[in-house]
Amino acid sequence: MGYLIDNLQYANWSEKIFRQMRAGGVDAVHVTIAYHETFREMVLELEKWNRFFERFPDLIMRGLTGTDVRLARETGRTAIFFGFQNPSPIEDDVGLIEICHQLGARFMQLTYNNQSLLATGCYEDDDTGLTRFGKQAVAEMNRVGLVVDMSHSADRSTLEAIDFSSRPIAITHANPDWWHPARRNKSDEVLRALTARGGMLGFSVYPHHLAGGGACTVNSFCQMIAEAASRYGAENLGIGTDLCQDQPDSVVEWMRVGRWSKDIDYGEGSADNAGFPPMPEWFVDNRDFGNIRNGLLAVGMSTSEVDGIMGDNWLRFYNSNFGPADAG
Repeated sequence: MGYLIDNLQYANWSEKIFRQMRAGGVDAVHVTIAYHETFREMVLELEKWNRFFERFPDLIMRGLTGTDVRLARETGRTAIFFGFQNPSPIEDDVGLIEICHQLGARFMQLTYNNQSLLATGCYEDDDTGLTRFGKQAVAEMNRVGLVVDMSHSADRSTLEAIDFSSRPIAITHANPDWWHPARRNKSDEVLRALTARGGMLGFSVYPHHLAGGGACTVNSFCQMIAEAASRYGAENLGIGTDLCQDQPDSVVEWMRVGRWSKDIDYGEGSADNAGFPPMPEWFVDNRDFGNIRNGLLAVGMSTSEVDGIMGDNWLRFYNSNFGPADAG
């Protein structure tokens, strides 16, 4: 069986979750360590993870390269890779991009939902594309091996990032908007441009991104993946669940609001349900990846295609994009 990689989670981390990862055979997880954090606040998150690695060395290990995914499997552990859902940890300093990579970051979104110093988020009315700083940042990210992630970015900014980047980029956690028209899901134009340049799409199981929300069936989700494979090529697809397991509802406010507003920003939710939406019954925690695998096989995808989507495609992407450009 191929590797199992989830390329986006933001859980309330605990020994329970680490043990569920092992029970589910998860070889690697890309973990969000920053939404709106400054550089110093991000470093404090790294301190927390260093304590996790010290306390649970039999369950998890720090991941920096694709080789670490293979080592994690060989030693019965889950490799943890770090990423940012906003460029706030680099503040206004392009030099911090290399520092963040040296500290272990491997993915950085150019925006969350708002305009950033680099690009435009998907909730803004006017998408002005990559800024001057944004182009400098993308070039530096390409140089050091920090992957450009446009999961929360608007279409023009995303298309410009795909075009400007000299290396493939990622949309780590989103679904096609032809399946479900959430503002965070991506257009066919964007996904064709992404995958034509070797970029990766990670499919999300976060209910606001699913057709039918928490009532979405595994068959509907897997049929969507099969259709995406026919449009974009199965080799460009993976999983990025956006699992926010055991998080209190107050965390949603930090994710959506940060410090920029005094008002609650309900994002893709509603004022009647400002917290986390209920997950679909077929995916609640890291022990449920088998439901997706079996669902993909049931809709007619080949074993090799399914192995790719469940993790082998992300591993290939890691191997090519986590190091300096001249080593890629």
